[in-house]
Amino acid sequence: MGEILHESNDSRSHGIGMYRHMIDMKEAISRPISRGASVTVTIFFIILFVGAVLSAHWITPIFTSDSLKKAILGAQSTKIPPNKYEIPLSCANRSAPQTCAANDRPLFNTEVLPGKECPEYFRWIHEDLGPWQKTGITKEMVERANGDFRLLIIKGKVYVERYRGVFQTRDIFTIWGIVQLLKFYPGKLPDLDLMFGCGDVPLILKSDYQGVNAASAPPLFHYCKDDQTLDIVFPDWSFWGWPEINIKPWVSLKKELAEGNKRIKWTKRKPYAYWKGNIYTGEGRQDLFKCNPRGHQDWNARIYDQNWDSETKSGFQDSNLASQCTYRYKIYIEGNAWSVSEKYILACDSMTLLINPRYYDIITRGLLPLTHYWPIRNNAKCKSIKFAVDWGNKHNKEAEKIGKAGSKFIQEKLTMSQVYDYMFHVLNEYAKLLKYQPTLPPKAVEVCSETMACHVEGLERIYLVESMVKSPASAGPCTLPPPYDPSELQSFLKRKQELTKKVEGWEESGNVRKVKLENF
Repeated sequence: MGEILHESNDSRSHGIGMYRHMIDMKEAISRPISRGASVTVTIFFIILFVGAVLSAHWITPIFTSDSLKKAILGAQSTKIPPNKYEIPLSCANRSAPQTCAANDRPLFNTEVLPGKECPEYFRWIHEDLGPWQKTGITKEMVERANGDFRLLIIKGKVYVERYRGVFQTRDIFTIWGIVQLLKFYPGKLPDLDLMFGCGDVPLILKSDYQGVNAASAPPLFHYCKDDQTLDIVFPDWSFWGWPEINIKPWVSLKKELAEGNKRIKWTKRKPYAYWKGNIYTGEGRQDLFKCNPRGHQDWNARIYDQNWDSETKSGFQDSNLASQCTYRYKIYIEGNAWSVSEKYILACDSMTLLINPRYYDIITRGLLPLTHYWPIRNNAKCKSIKFAVDWGNKHNKEAEKIGKAGSKFIQEKLTMSQVYDYMFHVLNEYAKLLKYQPTLPPKAVEVCSETMACHVEGLERIYLVESMVKSPASAGPCTLPPPYDPSELQSFLKRKQELTKKVEGWEESGNVRKVKLENF
């Protein structure tokens, strides 16, 4: 941009110089002279001027390279500054009902540099929307989705119709995230109409939409899905904060996790597998709790049940995520469905022991066994955990490498900008499938930063304000990679399965010394 402005200034100075030169000539020839000489000079000046215009017209195509053309066009078309204006939160009277300001800010400057190519896991957007690629999406299909709220984007504004209450503030922070997306990329999303489910478990069963019903599946956005459901995966609410358990917005928390990793070197960390959480959400967690040391049996696991009563009273001060990166190994296990904790566990530099999941969020399908995590069997958790820890303690460098690769994935491929890019692409691709023009339902109300944040108090307000987009992005969304070719996708899934089976084979052998990762 600096080069373009520099070139524009030079061009403008050059133009002004020519103009002044011609004015000087005009003044010179307008001085009193003989009538015949005056006519001659006037004709000469006209011929000179026309010749200059024609020569400029002929010379430009010859001497203007493609890059120079782009620079000139860029300098000439900077009608909108490069997305540098501030977007304040305007709470004039917090006790009074808030209204949304007129949507009169500049649209996203499309002349900024395009974003880089999106991370590989963005390709799953195509898979999630696959059931509707041929049929498209009708209004009737949307209204059958049975979501917790309906959200529409119409002419750059967000409207919401709520149908039922949800757990804690999941809906608020999810809607807030979409409101911020429209501030991050103002004017880039088309009109759309969607249903969103905020519960733990995905709802749209594949088995209900087979045969003659295959073309009528209702699209429902959700935080996770599994191989038996058709829910459209979307970033979870905690990226903007989870005030009920004192989890900060992702930008600041990700930074704290990176700093927490530096406090204790991997080899100085406790040589056990760590997990802390609510053991009563899902049978798998109660099973995991049995892996704690008992008598002479030590499975190398240290499992802690979260005391929700005492933690709630203390504001979860004893559950600071950045201070939990003190073990060489951290366990990820699902609760009732997928768990928000996945990204926090992976970000710790500890080798993640991923108890084979049923559900997946936006990133899970992009992770590889023995690259980003070590797979743990569901039906033999304790034995599987013990083998993984024994192996890691015998092969420190390899175990640390896996831990750091998982952490690097989170730090570099799950930035907040990339979260907004994922949201943009999944919503943009979804909007392309709509076979109708969205219109405002009678009970839908407009929402914006002011109507959501001005009237609330406590951590909810703190996290909303902290996670608020202050100005538009300085670059466009990343470039969405193409869908998987069926054979390519099959090969990728087969490789994940084979690596997991390989680890299970090592466990059966029981010999941690012979297991080398060079060939994997």
